[in-house]
Amino acid sequence: MPTWLPDAAAVYLAHTAGGVPIRALARAKGCHASTILRQVRRVEAWRDDPLVDEALERLGRTQPLRADVTTNEELSLMSHQALRSGAQQEDPAAARIDREARRILRRLCEKGAFLAVAPTMEKAVVLREVVPGKQNRIAVVDRDVAHAFALQEWIACEKAGKIACYAITPVGRAALKRLLTEERMARGPQLVDGFAEGQSSFQSPFQEQHRFFAEREVMDEDGSGERRLRFNLAESPLSVLGRKRDKDGVAYLAADLIEAGERLREDFELAQMGPRVAQNWDRFLTAGGRGQLQAGRGQAEGPQDARVRVAKAMEALGPGLSDIVFRVCCFLEGLETAEKRLGWSARSGKVVLKIALERLAQHYGVSRMGAPRAAMQ
Repeated sequence: MPTWLPDAAAVYLAHTAGGVPIRALARAKGCHASTILRQVRRVEAWRDDPLVDEALERLGRTQPLRADVTTNEELSLMSHQALRSGAQQEDPAAARIDREARRILRRLCEKGAFLAVAPTMEKAVVLREVVPGKQNRIAVVDRDVAHAFALQEWIACEKAGKIACYAITPVGRAALKRLLTEERMARGPQLVDGFAEGQSSFQSPFQEQHRFFAEREVMDEDGSGERRLRFNLAESPLSVLGRKRDKDGVAYLAADLIEAGERLREDFELAQMGPRVAQNWDRFLTAGGRGQLQAGRGQAEGPQDARVRVAKAMEALGPGLSDIVFRVCCFLEGLETAEKRLGWSARSGKVVLKIALERLAQHYGVSRMGAPRAAMQ
């Protein structure tokens, strides 16, 4: 099997094309049979995509699997995860796909660009709309490479028909960042103003693909003014939710709400600085005990002012609203996880979180016009 093939697709082909029983695959992979069944059903749903359907049919036809595979060692060869660690680096096909991904995915990131493919076309083409109804061809890619892009969920079909149109997905953008980081690291540290690049040059490519940096204004430690701080948008579930928009393109969370949530998180992080923090944050996740702070015993116990600010914010929100804000903004739990832990119904946390952030913005005095910081209470 190709080393670039996703694990779920390899399992699907082993079961459908090779006839390996689901329970045998589950034993080989050390998981429950229901996990394998979900993977098979998931890939089966992918076959509505023309490129995915064509790729799976070609792989099942040209690389048939043996139905009498019984040993764990042979079954493990079907796992993408087992092969990717070492064999992919030596696989010319995988290296070619990565090389083409750096070229094609970068083109697909351009405004108005999409990949077009049809049954009668020998290759896929990347087009970019310059004016309504007129496109220019900006790249050409082999059909088997387009198959790999679709199977790895780097591109998704937006329009099916005689000519299928594909756009780059968030997974594809993350993969492009990883591949570009690997290429930059392979060249070694670059010189910037006579000095080698900083720590970012030595970060893992898989870490880099999950970073989306932006800047915001934060208050100086002495309260005398503001300074610009670079932070990772993908690190906070609140920032991810803030990028979601409705059909009219309006963000679900305004900038002042995100600013209020990030300000609470900043105070929460400051409150934990030092070798030991006496504050017990777990009691903020329940209705009782809010607002009761242990007195600080010096700078080594953590910044007491930050703990007081967090406690006042939780008191202003009250039970219910403070629960969801503390979990999402401070503990960085996703909405689904927070809803399950609080015993709420699905998709209810999103509405409650917005209400809580509006009250938190009022508490901090955050304005909708640029979200300036109010004086610390």
